[in-house]
Amino acid sequence: MDFTDEKDYIMRIIKEMVRVLFSLVFGKKYVSVEIEKENKYEVYGKKLQSFLDMIDSGQINEAENILLNNIDYTNKDEVMAAALFYQHLSEKDSEFLENNNYTKEEVLSGFKQLLVQSGYQDLFYMLKDDE
Repeated sequence: MDFTDEKDYIMRIIKEMVRVLFSLVFGKKYVSVEIEKENKYEVYGKKLQSFLDMIDSGQINEAENILLNNIDYTNKDEVMAAALFYQHLSEKDSEFLENNNYTKEEVLSGFKQLLVQSGYQDLFYMLKDDE
């Protein structure tokens, strides 16, 4: 597997885990989440779209810090907002992430931390790779 394949793998695994997490959290089949239409997700009163806008403008670390410092890991909607945050990040190319002091590996690491903190560590073990 070359470098590009590895990055695509990270994006695919996060998308799949978001799908599984959605099914577990809400007890219904996940087809897809239209972020623009389903803007009900928020963390600590801040809309998911605000976090995604911060990512798009290159404020990745700032957005992640706000998210992780304020999330209620027992709130299903906030956990899903964070999962969608990491899914959005995983869709960014490596050059964009690196230009903004972030990497695909950090995306995967943050998503794994979310799973563990929110009590979905069983999904975390499905994500384990050759670490």
